[in-house]
Amino acid sequence: MKAIALQQYGSADDLSLVDLPDPKVAPGEVLIRVRAAGVNPVDWKLAAGGLDPVMEAAFPLIPGWDVAGVVEAVGFDAGEYAVGDEVYGYVRKDWARNGSYAELVSASVRLIAPKPASLSWQEAAGVPLAGLTALQSLQRVAVGAGDTVLVHAAAGGVGAFGVQIAVDRGARVIGTASERNHEYLRELGAEPVTYGDGLAERVRELAPGGVDAVLDFVGGGVAELPVTDRPDRVVSIADPGVLALGGQYVWVRPDHDDLVELAGLADRGALSVHVDREFPLAEAAEAWRLNQTGRTRGKIVLVP
Repeated sequence: MKAIALQQYGSADDLSLVDLPDPKVAPGEVLIRVRAAGVNPVDWKLAAGGLDPVMEAAFPLIPGWDVAGVVEAVGFDAGEYAVGDEVYGYVRKDWARNGSYAELVSASVRLIAPKPASLSWQEAAGVPLAGLTALQSLQRVAVGAGDTVLVHAAAGGVGAFGVQIAVDRGARVIGTASERNHEYLRELGAEPVTYGDGLAERVRELAPGGVDAVLDFVGGGVAELPVTDRPDRVVSIADPGVLALGGQYVWVRPDHDDLVELAGLADRGALSVHVDREFPLAEAAEAWRLNQTGRTRGKIVLVP
C-alpha cells in the first residue's frame, strides 16, 4: 500500500510517500480501505517526539488517528462488521506506528463505528478525534439544558463541535474567537466574544452572574479567567494546570458508543462539519504546515 511515513522523529519536512506492506488484521480488528484521513495537531506533535515519554513508537511510523473508509477484510471475532461496511473511527492504538495516513489501516472494533450516513467521507474523517474530545469534555462537566457555557477557541476543530453539542443539549453558549469567525459562531448557535485583554469583562457583560461551565480548547491560561464560581466545571484539553484550580483535564479516549452518539447527532442535523482544506495524501506535509498555523476554521483532511 501507499502510505505517508517517518523514518525517525521529525517534522513535515521528513514525511515521505512510500510503499509499505498491507497492515495485518488481528483478532477483533477489521481492515479499512481509507477514503479520507483527518489531520490533527497531535499528529505532528507525535511525529516530533512530543508523546515519546508516554507512548511507544516504532518506525517507519505512519501518522494519523482519524479515518473514514470501507471495511475490506474482517479478522477473527470481529463479526460486528462485514466487508463493504462504511465506518469511521479514532484508531489510536497502544503503539504509534500504523496510522491512517495510508491507503489501508487496521482497527479494533472498539475504535470504530458506522459512518454517519449524512456526511461525506471528508466530513466524517474530520469528526472522530475532535468530536470525541468535545463530547467527552462536555460529559466530564455534565453540560445540560439551562447551562451557560463558555467555549474557548470555539471556531476551531474541537471548539466547533463543542458549541454544537452544547447547543443541542439545551445550553446557552458563549464562544471566544477572532472577529473574522464571529459570524461562523453565530451560525453554529453561539454568542461570540473576541480574544485578548478584557475578555473576562466581555464575558461578564453577556453573563453578569458568570457562566456555569468553561471548556478550554486552547490553553494559555484562559482556564484561570474569573468567569465562573464553579472551578469543578472548568475543563481543559490543553492545560493540565487546571487540576490545581480544582478543574478537570481531559485526554480524549477512543470510544465506540461516543462515536455512535456523534453519528446520530450528524444524521439528525445537529452536528455539521466544516472542512477547511482537502489535500491528496502525497501532500501531507503541506497539510501539516497549514495545520501548524492555527488559523484554519474547522478541519483539514487527506484523501488517498
